[in-house]
Amino acid sequence: MLAHSFRIIAVALVPALTAWPASAQTDQPISPAENRLFLDNHLGNLPASAVLRYAYSKTGSLEPSQDGSVKLTVGPSAEAAAHKASVEFSNGGEKVGLPVIDAATANPVILFFLERDVHEMQRRTGGQASYFRKRVRMALANAAEIQPATFEFAGKRVTGQRITVHPYRDDPLHARFEKLTGKSYIFVLSDDIPGTLYQMRTLVDAPGASDGNAPVLAETLTLLESKP
Repeated sequence: MLAHSFRIIAVALVPALTAWPASAQTDQPISPAENRLFLDNHLGNLPASAVLRYAYSKTGSLEPSQDGSVKLTVGPSAEAAAHKASVEFSNGGEKVGLPVIDAATANPVILFFLERDVHEMQRRTGGQASYFRKRVRMALANAAEIQPATFEFAGKRVTGQRITVHPYRDDPLHARFEKLTGKSYIFVLSDDIPGTLYQMRTLVDAPGASDGNAPVLAETLTLLESKP
């Protein structure tokens, strides 16, 4: 079942490469959040070949907890200032690879996470992945919050940016997926770490939740290491 769902995402990822950012589909300028997530050269701080490993976790009361990993493999590309890149998701002994990108500059793990998320929203609610994709795209284009961020990586204190959006906060169709209306998306990036992307997280807090309450749903992808 898991492998089947990720094969669907793998097929969807190719056309999705042109679906982000939203402003590219309109006449409006590219927003700072879109530029940072989709257009910056995240892989420019990597050597010609490298392997980056990310830890994945899902927790919360909505579904059983789950752990996994994501491996980003990059190599030389025929295009200058780009890398050939592939992404592989592993969970419970299953491995699912996504299509190779011949000339990647932005970190394709971001697209993987977002595409997986919109398909999981479709599974959980019965809505359409294209609708959820549009809501996230438009939130990044028009309502993203960008703040300074500080975090620990490889034993060092790193500074960067945190981008936060709430795509469904004012969604006119929120009654169809009431439990997930408060979902937030958090991206943490820094040019000082390999591949620029440190963490992505989606979070749905329970109504009136405090720090001691388990969330309804939290999914997190965090960079663990980079090796040549």
